[in-house]
Amino acid sequence: MNPMLKGGCFDATRYSRRHLLRVGGLGMLGLNLPGLLRAEAMKKPSGPKPRAKSVIFLYQFGGPSQLDTFDMKPDAPEAVRSPHKAIASKADGIQVSERLPAMARVMDKVTLVRSVHHTMLNHNSASYYALTGKAPPLDDIRLRDTADLMPAYGSVVDALSPVAESELPTFVSYPHIIRDGSVTPGQHASFLGKLHDPLLITRDPNAVDFSLPELSLPAGLSYERLSARRELQKVIDAQTRLMDHAAAARGLDSYYEKAMAMLHSTRLREAFNLSAEPDAIRERYGRHTYGQGCLLARRLVEAGIKFVTVYFSETIGGQSTENGGWDTHGFNNTRMYPIIEKRHLPITDQTLPTLLNDLDERGLLQETLVLWMGEFGRTPKINGNISRDHWPYCYTVLMAGGGVKRGYVHGASDRNGAYPAEAPVRPDDLAATVYQLLGIDPRAEILNAQNRPMFIAEGAPIAGVMA
Repeated sequence: MNPMLKGGCFDATRYSRRHLLRVGGLGMLGLNLPGLLRAEAMKKPSGPKPRAKSVIFLYQFGGPSQLDTFDMKPDAPEAVRSPHKAIASKADGIQVSERLPAMARVMDKVTLVRSVHHTMLNHNSASYYALTGKAPPLDDIRLRDTADLMPAYGSVVDALSPVAESELPTFVSYPHIIRDGSVTPGQHASFLGKLHDPLLITRDPNAVDFSLPELSLPAGLSYERLSARRELQKVIDAQTRLMDHAAAARGLDSYYEKAMAMLHSTRLREAFNLSAEPDAIRERYGRHTYGQGCLLARRLVEAGIKFVTVYFSETIGGQSTENGGWDTHGFNNTRMYPIIEKRHLPITDQTLPTLLNDLDERGLLQETLVLWMGEFGRTPKINGNISRDHWPYCYTVLMAGGGVKRGYVHGASDRNGAYPAEAPVRPDDLAATVYQLLGIDPRAEILNAQNRPMFIAEGAPIAGVMA
């Protein structure tokens, strides 16, 4: 069973045993699904002229501290300012943490949005907001992944503006399914249906034996033989539909065809072949899960994938220097600064500038939007554990390439980095900006779980960040 759909995402009682048996047949492709989804016929709306062909969404689960990365406050009181010094960067007037010297050398390639804000204090609620651009129905640690919540960015893109080549998925995500207790909502297609789910990879791209059995045929089964089986399945399905006209059942046909096309795609298999990269480049990105994931993202957009989500970690973290995300309150003596100094900041300073430079040198940055962000920032005041707590009221998002300005800061926080001082931005506005840059009208409509039209973004594109 796909673990992404645990926690009550779909009600299996809505489907017959016959439906579920048909879904089980996907298991031989390594694409086993826990239920059927409804797929809506959707018109592709005309949209703005695209500035980006692809998006690489680097999701920093746990919430990075704006005050220790890209919104330094060296003149703030000691209880507020970072213990790290601010250093100048290659972009005039932009300072970053001294622990990010390589990032300082590429700040002329990026836009910083320093006035992002919302009110969600829990990881799952805030992450759902960040991953979809849609405010959750409640701010609660118990927010669960249900079929009436908003689809992930990449799923909306797949529904409204998919890649032209049938052999390629529009949306790929890896190497984790993130969760804070329960699975975090906003990682898949939700009410749009399984056809628009990401190609989800939960293997470590840094592993010596990294491969994609999902895109490999079972031993002794040729593509031609599999195709013949599929033709037989079509006959059976046609007879079944005489008895059952459920939209969910009809929607699976397209998913079968999509899976078959990917199985036969040499181009897709080669994009995932990290061993084809020179060792020097792999070392430059970092021989760790996140570093190789970012290298894989470059290979995927180079191959034509439209939306790639790379999760920094599976959990919110804060417990060790070996794994986990940016959630470093200092509980149980896991103090923020030893942890982010040994793990988070070094990984960021190695991998993010390498990705930006690699994309730029290959002529891909101009057409690839890179989005680096978490679900919120951290408190301006350092707590009693010499760490920082959750703070959604003002934080920083980094954008690069794909039609945004270079060496630019949009908005500003106040003197302590606590609240927006100018040009406040909501996650809804970030969503509208992403869609606008991809050439998708942010006011395009999709049908929700109740078959009612809804806008894909409630915010307005941030005109100031666009080149």
